[in-house]
Amino acid sequence: MSHQPMAGPGERVHAGEWQALAVSFTYFFCVLAAYYMIRPVREQLAAAVGSTQLPWFYGATFIAMLALAPVFGALVSRYPRRIVVPLLNLVFIVCLLGFVPLFTQSGLLSPRALGVLFFVWVSVFNLFVVSVFWIFMTDIWSVAQSRRLFPLIALAGTCGAVAGPSLTRGLVGVIGVAPLLVVSASLLGVALGCVIWLGRWSRVHGTRRAPSDEAAVGGGMFDGLKQIFADPFMRGMAILLLLADGIGTVNYALVTDYSNTVFVDAVARTRFAANVDLATNVLTALVQLTVTRWLLPRHGAGPTILVWALASTLMLGLVVVSTDPYAPLLAGMPAVALALIVSRGLAYGMAEPARHSLFASMPRNIRYKGQNAVDTAVWRFGDVAIAVGMNALRGVGATIGMFASISAGAAVAAGALGWRLSRQAGARGIRE
Repeated sequence: MSHQPMAGPGERVHAGEWQALAVSFTYFFCVLAAYYMIRPVREQLAAAVGSTQLPWFYGATFIAMLALAPVFGALVSRYPRRIVVPLLNLVFIVCLLGFVPLFTQSGLLSPRALGVLFFVWVSVFNLFVVSVFWIFMTDIWSVAQSRRLFPLIALAGTCGAVAGPSLTRGLVGVIGVAPLLVVSASLLGVALGCVIWLGRWSRVHGTRRAPSDEAAVGGGMFDGLKQIFADPFMRGMAILLLLADGIGTVNYALVTDYSNTVFVDAVARTRFAANVDLATNVLTALVQLTVTRWLLPRHGAGPTILVWALASTLMLGLVVVSTDPYAPLLAGMPAVALALIVSRGLAYGMAEPARHSLFASMPRNIRYKGQNAVDTAVWRFGDVAIAVGMNALRGVGATIGMFASISAGAAVAAGALGWRLSRQAGARGIRE
């Protein structure tokens, strides 16, 4: 595999790709807009109890992921993608609408029970729907197309991620929380239509048109988890995600504590969470339109991941040297929030398209099972381990600066590993 593709026409959208690219764009826009509409609701529920309770939330989510990963593996083993991918989206639409009465009738569940249940469900929803989206993309676009088109497709998700919190900010004070869930479900309905259209298009026009690309994957339901331990490349991808989680989860916990300390009611916490998401996603869009669109096609995944890691290290360093990480800085955001915005914005804008472009080279069995296991169960295992570790360190007097230092170390390691995995993919002779 070439790590420095030639610049020029190869970086543009080719004839015959525009329509499918537009539908892929719409699909990811709707998925991320639907998620980011309800994410602030989840965030204010978490902020209401503080970050010390996050291990319970993460633990429940990890158990759910560990149970669902083999179920997904069994589905893709037995049924073709034209059934599995639309079905998954339909299930999440039904579940989302099922939460509406729980938010409108206070007697059905206690606030704490509703908070844990909704946090777990939204986390499962996010990881599974986004993971399956990228698996579907790697199944209909070739490796060469993924380098050219994934930065543009990722931009669609960013646009949706900007639109989602913007809608929440404008609507939550007018229609309340429960109707937001209905709007979110409607967006998923549009995404469902895009899935069906893209499946039909790929069978006729896609670059992956072999009968095996449409058939069920086969194998066993636990293949995804086994691949993480058996395949060195998949093991490295799992470690890379855990290191990235060491950045994101630490930052998230610090910002959660800030929100719990500074804001006294659910509306203020929800608005703050929406502001953080909005700033993050605007930065993501700018990076995707400029740096990633130039860097990933020309130089590949390794340098792209490395740039994200170095920028995250610098921002975490700002938290370490800050005398008051909660003091307002740029646009009134404290250092902890700025570190979260920059590291997460570049993660979605640079690291994620680069990481998924590596998966595009893998066999279908790994794409559908191993990739999904990494993006769901491994991710949430990292959340649990990091949150529990933070609570243990708090017990021995760890400070915000100490947490930021540890997270910066994870960023350095992630950059080095991402570079190595990109070279490993080439050494395996993965074809473009």
